[in-house]
Parts: sequence; C-alpha cells; structure tokens
Amino acid sequence: MPTVFSGDSRIRTNIPSLNAYNALINTNNNIALRQLRLSTGKRINSAADDVAGYITSRSLQARNESLTSALNSVGEAKNVTGQTQDALDNINGLLTKIKENASTASNGALGTDEKVALSRASYRMTEQIQFIVNSTVFGGRQLIDGDFSGEWTIGYNAANALLTIEVDLKNSAAAATKFNLERGFDLNSMTQSNFGGVTGLNLASLNAVSNTDLGVFSYTQISTTLTSLASALNNVNKVASYLGGVENRLQSQEDLLRSQITNYKAAISRIEDTDVATEQLELVKSQFLQQASLISLAQANQNPQSFLQLFQ
Repeated sequence: MPTVFSGDSRIRTNIPSLNAYNALINTNNNIALRQLRLSTGKRINSAADDVAGYITSRSLQARNESLTSALNSVGEAKNVTGQTQDALDNINGLLTKIKENASTASNGALGTDEKVALSRASYRMTEQIQFIVNSTVFGGRQLIDGDFSGEWTIGYNAANALLTIEVDLKNSAAAATKFNLERGFDLNSMTQSNFGGVTGLNLASLNAVSNTDLGVFSYTQISTTLTSLASALNNVNKVASYLGGVENRLQSQEDLLRSQITNYKAAISRIEDTDVATEQLELVKSQFLQQASLISLAQANQNPQSFLQLFQ
C-alpha cells in the first residue's frame, strides 16, 4: 500500500515527485498486464500470474490431451468393428442365398441339371465369401481370417493406468465361448470339413455336385446340408451380434469422452482464460490513473519552485 511522504520543505529530494512517479510505474505495469491478458486471451500467461492455477490448468490440459488420444482410439476400434460387421453382413447374405438354393434343390420336382446349376451358383457365392474374407483388412491385418484380436485404449484411471477394450476374433476356445465360432472364418476351411464353426460342413463340396453324383444336394444328404448351413448362418449372426455389442459400448465411451473433454476444457477456461469485460474495465481505470499520475508528477516537479520565493 503506498505511503505519502511530503518531504516538508526539503527540496534536495523531491518526495512528492517520487510518490507520483512510483504510482505511475505501478499504473503502467497494471496497464501492461491488462493489455497482455487481452491480447493473449489468457489470464495466466506464466506461473507467476497464479501459482496454484498454473499447476491445476496444466494438469487438466495434460489429462485432456490423453482423453483426446483415447477418443481417437475409440474411433479406430469402431472402424474395425464396423468394417467387420459389414463383411459379416455380406457373408450372411451369401449364406442365405446358398441355403435358399439348397432348399430349392430339395424340391423333388427339380431335375438333376437344375440341382447341379444351383450347386454351381452356390459355389460361386462361396468364392465370393472367400474374397470378402481376404479383402477385409484394417491396419495391414486380416480381420475375419480367424487370427485377429486387438486391444484399444479407451480411457485412463486416476493413476493413469490404461483402460482398454478388446475385440477377439481368434480361433480359440475362449473365442468360441464368446460367440460360438470354433474356427472363425478361415475360409481355407472350405477345403476342410469345417466352416462357420460347423464340423462336417465343407463348402468346397458344392463344386463336386455333378449329374452322376449330387453329393450334398442328394436326397439323402440335403437335410444335413440345410441343417449345417443354418448352423453356420447362425454362427455368423452370433459373431455380428458380439461385434454389435462391442460397438454399442464403444459408442457409449465415445459420447462419454466427448463430454469429459468438453468439461475439462470448460474447467481450463474458467481457470486460465481472460474475462475480457473485466480486463477492459481495469484497463480503462488504469489508463485514467496513468493520466492522473502524469499530471501529478508534473505538478510535484513544480513544487520546489515555490521555495525560491524565500530568497527574494
């Protein structure tokens, strides 16, 4: 708090002038501070402005950057689940058509040629299923070849430990327990006796149907073929359902992260940003005091002149 010293009649040191000068310096510093805050938009431009607020705002900013990274990670996980579900939807449609052809082939009114044509058409669809499996790729990795699993960081706890979510599409017992798909979609299994988790189902057999041997489309085998295709189709749907549940969770986490990021930004703004209206009012007041200090300084510099009259 400034203290007034008049100096009485001592003129060697002009105390009133020093008082006015000190007040002018303080006012100029205050004007510089207000102009800095208005030009940067920040109330805290260095740790000296608010020691505690500086620590808190920097901590919140670091946390917010981590949450932004987690939000990007959630988006990538959604890309994986979305792309995989699209592929499974295509496989579902193709399997449905194959099953429909098998059902049509079970009609006793159809001749051998018609049944062979249906089996050949069905085999073309299995080739497309293989193509879908081969071309469903993300980040350089096959998604539905029965070998894919991945974890994504979707958040952090108070101790900065990672909170993750897993997408597991491996050909493992654990995976089979989750979505009942023992061998995933390694459709090289079309040359094996297993497809879509159904033992004994060999889609390559569709290409072996001929006029002399109807094979899986024969009267004795068609019921087993239909049952196996229905089971494979059901397993495909279970995988898609599993991924749908994961995607619902990812969507919820994405909404949560967006809300948290917004709240952190609001907290940082409340601590660190400039209240423009208040700073402008303080600037106007300081500018007025600056003018008054200059006038007072000029007047104080004239005070010693009054003592010269004592020598007249």
